[in-house]
Amino acid sequence: MRVLVLGAGVIGVTTAHELMARGHRVMLLDRGAAVAGETSFANACMIAPGHAYAWASPRAPLQILKSLLGGDTGMKVRFRLDPALWSWGLRFLGQCTAKRNRANTLAKLRLCLYSRDALNAVAAENAIAYHRVAKGALYLFRDRKHLATGVANMALLNDHGGGLEAVDADRCAAIEPALANARHRLAGAIHAPRDESGDCHLFTKALTERCVARGLDLRLGTTALRLVAEGGRITGVMTDRGRFDANAVVVALGSDSPRFVKPLGLRLPIYPVKGYSLTLPARAEGAPTIPGVDEARFVAFARIGDRLRLTSTADFAGYDTSHREEDFAAMLRLAQDLFPNGADYDKRDAWACLRPATPDGPPVIGPSPFKNLFFNAGQGHMGWTMACGSARVLADLLSGRNPDIDPDPYAFGRFR
Repeated sequence: MRVLVLGAGVIGVTTAHELMARGHRVMLLDRGAAVAGETSFANACMIAPGHAYAWASPRAPLQILKSLLGGDTGMKVRFRLDPALWSWGLRFLGQCTAKRNRANTLAKLRLCLYSRDALNAVAAENAIAYHRVAKGALYLFRDRKHLATGVANMALLNDHGGGLEAVDADRCAAIEPALANARHRLAGAIHAPRDESGDCHLFTKALTERCVARGLDLRLGTTALRLVAEGGRITGVMTDRGRFDANAVVVALGSDSPRFVKPLGLRLPIYPVKGYSLTLPARAEGAPTIPGVDEARFVAFARIGDRLRLTSTADFAGYDTSHREEDFAAMLRLAQDLFPNGADYDKRDAWACLRPATPDGPPVIGPSPFKNLFFNAGQGHMGWTMACGSARVLADLLSGRNPDIDPDPYAFGRFR
């Protein structure tokens, strides 16, 4: 079967790889001049099943209210005349019950665990080096009350294979010596010994090269304009370089996915959530050796080779990817507080990207109401973690096979 995959971020590239592994002929299109040039370019680098909690929770409405009133929260929501945001937000609030949070968190966890193992298999099979660090992750807490909440929440993940443990501040410093000077400011942490980190951009580029060598038809600098539908099927894709036909089409366009399929009457509830990142030269002695998240400040950190990556914030700002110096000030202060000798903080590369979020948390993977149109989008801030598993589920469904994990929690039909 000839399959056209739209979008060459980590989701699209891993999807192309899995489809080729099942014998399909694949064309991969992207508007950029290189693969992984947008959301996959400078993400948090964490492969983090230990952080698979759904955002929609009983506590989320209060966080949103604080943000609307100008409070300092990791989730930035402003009053905007944006119908898409309010429609998405109403669906999000509908998921903020304990029952829905549990179901959505477990759906995310299953996909994350499956995907972590799939990533390791793909990297080994294709001999890809991507600065992998497989020594666990630390989720840091500043006060005992917050830590107690984290410990209570981790029970859900542990009951389903999470493998997490609570540790005190001294144990944090033993696991990550770079935290030794900051341990008196920590109440403790959740340690996820099987979480990992690695350079998503480097991995995606290398996997693309392997796929091209095996016959992938890669078309960069090609913008998909619209889908051509006839008789309940997609017959082609119009681009700025002409029309391309295929037996099946996979939309893996991240935050642009809902805008792209809207002319077909499809309502894909994915909204762009802006995240910010800094990349700095790491110092050999003072930089962290394993990834983690400061849960009070919503800042993630990860060592990628000779660089330190910092990421933060869920900013509901529409499709705006602009950024200012002040957008990075809080994460910079936190990194200097935790790792004062961890990096050359005067030399930094700033980045902002759009993470495609669904209101309930799990992505949308699988068929659409059109017989040969498929989705693989909506992984949110867990795109790198979920990529290889999402790709395998999608490729199995498109190929008429039963996936290794239940695909129902990720189906488009759950939003009807």
